[in-house]
Amino acid sequence: MSEENKNCPKCNSPYGYKDGNLWICPECFFEWTTQETTIDTVSLTRSTHKYLDANGVQLQNGDTVTTVKDLKVGKDTIKSGTKVKNIKLLDEPVDGHDISCKIPEYGSIYLKCSVVKKVK
Repeated sequence: MSEENKNCPKCNSPYGYKDGNLWICPECFFEWTTQETTIDTVSLTRSTHKYLDANGVQLQNGDTVTTVKDLKVGKDTIKSGTKVKNIKLLDEPVDGHDISCKIPEYGSIYLKCSVVKKVK
């Protein structure tokens, strides 16, 4: 295995890349260091916190969701029904927000699970 790419210890993807001191998997969003590659810490953290959308449906990394109400972002408003693809669930909430995502025309933002619903 080269220093440029490492297999992800969680999903075994060959596309892991180094970002500072962490290795990141672009497929499952798992982050790890070369010293510790245990999944147990992340598994325990995620198992104690349920990520449920506004309808009570379990969310997972990579899901597509839509907003269930208008959201103010500075001077702009993200309209209800806006589709958000490839969400990332946060291990540690940021100001009560559970989801990190990118929305076209708005960029990277955090959302709460309570304001989205999973697209089937």
